Amino acid sequence: MRKPTALHLEKARTAALAAIEVYNKPGSQFRTAHFIVLITIAWTALFHSVFFERGVKPYYSKGSGTGTRYDRVDGEYKHWDLTECLKKYYGDQNPPERSNIQFLIGLRNRIEHREIPELEPTLYGECQSTVMNFEDLLTKEFGAELALTDQLQLALQFSRTSSEEQAAATRKLASSTVKTVVDYIETFRRGLPPDTLQDEKYRFSFYLVPKLANRASAADISMEFVRYDKGNAEEAEELQQIVALIKHKKVRVINTGLLKPTQVVAKVQEKLPYRFNINTHTKAWKYYRVRPDRNSDDPYNTREEFCFYDEVHKDYLYTTAWVKYLVRRLAKEDEYLRVVS
Repeated sequence: MRKPTALHLEKARTAALAAIEVYNKPGSQFRTAHFIVLITIAWTALFHSVFFERGVKPYYSKGSGTGTRYDRVDGEYKHWDLTECLKKYYGDQNPPERSNIQFLIGLRNRIEHREIPELEPTLYGECQSTVMNFEDLLTKEFGAELALTDQLQLALQFSRTSSEEQAAATRKLASSTVKTVVDYIETFRRGLPPDTLQDEKYRFSFYLVPKLANRASAADISMEFVRYDKGNAEEAEELQQIVALIKHKKVRVINTGLLKPTQVVAKVQEKLPYRFNINTHTKAWKYYRVRPDRNSDDPYNTREEFCFYDEVHKDYLYTTAWVKYLVRRLAKEDEYLRVVS
């Protein structure tokens, strides 16, 4: 009979590969929902294999020592669920990768009976991070020979940029069928420390920039991830300059159609029964962490679905999605009072 470690390890790798396959399959509807269900199964099995390898039985029990009695369901031992596995593995530590899994657990519990195709583009970062984190833990505990490297590739895209239709679908989140899920995502992200929210182990974000090659041998690999040492101030500064340049270029292209703060105020006030002025708007973007303060060292650090920094005029412009978001959120009296307090 195969050892429990090997059985759960095989289950973990199989579920992870199935999750990646369903996510990358062209034309697949609700792929993020299916991915989340499968990857949480994979994580659970991986933690179980780790515990078995350490000589710990990951079963719910009563008592301790020789008096231990394990809970059973239909004659089978009741294994720890993923939330319990996180408690046992991380203890009182709360690294970004733990927050990433906790986010997916809560999301899984909310999407099992809901259709959320409009949400998929906004969740890519957490999905990509959890796959990389999974491989990190897998190889750390069981060796590099079990790595899933060949399967961890970016899905091919038909377009270099997101179309306006895609962007509109991404922002179409106010329907009753997804409202509960949206509220959960916003609340969870808002409750994270900034360092965790920006850590690639919680959410992986990137820009796709054409890679140039001036000789044949340099073109063998058309895409690669460039990592940097966060403790190296020089490397961090160089990377920040690149990011700022990309964001700056993006802002110059899309300024058309963006709104000034006074325009946002006018549009929101039309829809709300409560007073909404410039002061209220300032409190709102601070509350929802939409943009940094004016004297920030990184003025480009905005939530780009809602706000962009205009380098030319040294101010901020807002999207129509921000107006819709404010109207939806502040229509709730209790939330309005929290924002303006």
